[in-house]
Order: sequence, then C-alpha cells, then structure tokens
Amino acid sequence: MNTIKGTILFILLVPLITFACEPILNKITAAQNVIEPSSPSMTRTRTLTVFAAASLTDAFKEIGAEFETQNPGVRVNLNFAGSQILRMQLEQGARADIFASADHKNMDALAAENLIIPNSYQDFTTNRLIVILPPENPGKLENLDDLSKPNLKLILADPSVPAGNYARQVLTRMSEDPVYGENFASAVLANLVSNETDVRQVVTKVELGEADAGIVYLSDVIAIPGLGTITIPERFNIIAQYPIGILSTSPNPDLAKEYLAYVFSPAGQGILEKWGFTARE
Repeated sequence: MNTIKGTILFILLVPLITFACEPILNKITAAQNVIEPSSPSMTRTRTLTVFAAASLTDAFKEIGAEFETQNPGVRVNLNFAGSQILRMQLEQGARADIFASADHKNMDALAAENLIIPNSYQDFTTNRLIVILPPENPGKLENLDDLSKPNLKLILADPSVPAGNYARQVLTRMSEDPVYGENFASAVLANLVSNETDVRQVVTKVELGEADAGIVYLSDVIAIPGLGTITIPERFNIIAQYPIGILSTSPNPDLAKEYLAYVFSPAGQGILEKWGFTARE
C-alpha cells in the first residue's frame, strides 16, 4: 500500500519539478546557443620581428605602425642598433624575421652563412652623409676645411659601423683633392674624441654639445632639425645602399614577404623619403 502511495506521489510531483526548473533550463540552453561575436582582444596576434640599422629608426617605426594598421592582429617588433651589432646577434642565434642593414658587408656575411633567404635580398633605399654641428656651433665651423682645425672635438661612428666606415671614405676622398691636401684625413681624425657603436649615438652626443661636429646620415638630420649642418659635395660623398632580406630561420616567412612588399610599395617608399632617404629607383 505504501509503495502504491509513493508511486502516486512521485507521479504527481514530476510535473511540478519540471515546471519549476523550466526557466533555469531555458536560460542554460539559451546561453549555450549564444555565439559571442569575436573581439579584437580574442584575435590571435602574430609578431613580426625586424632587426634594422639605427639610422632607420624613425622611418621603420612609421612603416611598422602603418603595416600594423593594414594588418589587424599583426604586431611589428623592432630592434634597432648598428648593423654590425645586429649581424652578430643573428649569428649568435637571435630570432628575427627580417634584417635591414645600412651596408652590404653585414648582409653579405649573413647571406654567406645561409641565414638570409637568397631571393629576398635586395636594396630598398639609399642614404648620404652630412656633417652635423651642435645648435650653438661652439666650434665655429663654417666649411669642411674647418674639420681639420686643431683642438676641434669630432665624434664618428666606429669604423666597424657602416656610417663610421663611410665617413672615413669621405675623408679619404677629400685628401685626394689638392684643395684639401693629402694630410687632411689624418688631421681630421686627430680631432676624434669618440667612436660610437651606432650613428644615432653620434647624433645624440653632438646634440648635447659633447662634440663640435660629427658625420652622420642625412636622415639623422631630418629626425633632429635643430642641428647645424655642413653639406658634403657629391664628389666626396658616399651613397649608402640599404639592403633588406628575410632570415632563413624566420617563423613567419609569408608575413615577412608582405612586410617587404609594403617597404617597396609607393607608401613605404614615401615614408622613407619623408625621413631623408632616397626612394628606390
């Protein structure tokens, strides 16, 4: 008898329990069926690492920002230093997708070690040299000949740095001109008070008045317009070729190709021109 009563009670209670739980079950079901729209924060971020010569700092920061804007979910990680330092880092196993050098010497070395994808190696811009002076011009320099004045304080990039190598080539060319004389280069270098590991350090020290003059790229003057300058004539100047290439160990070779395509595009070349470089012909 008790069993029959229990069965009847259970039958009567089931509809009530179901009715009471129905709103909760409906909410759970509805929540399971809702598909939340994707948000930018949920997008998988791809990081492209670019090792670039210090002289490219301003131009590549802008190019990187534009590339990120055109490629949502992409982050461009930039590492700037002297080309020789970047080369050493890559030789020692640093991971990167792209290397942009201020000379062929350092790029060629990596290519010889099979660290650069051969068909990606190409020049993308050029640069020229110029003499810079602190804003107040304490050395009272008026022309190139003044670089040889005794007791002048000169700062250059180290000879291992592309800009330092180019600067010394300029002085050698000037020494071959009778107007300056064969001792001109040695007289100028006698005024050297510091060799820097990248060209941007030369700019910084001259701007701070730690030297009376320095030899840097034209692009460096565009970045800091308050500096005084002395133009180096074309017959003495050096046209610095800037090559770029994709690392053979790049974790994102397809994305790296897209970045290179942007650098070579009219937009990318326009940014380089804006910062004092010469567009690729």
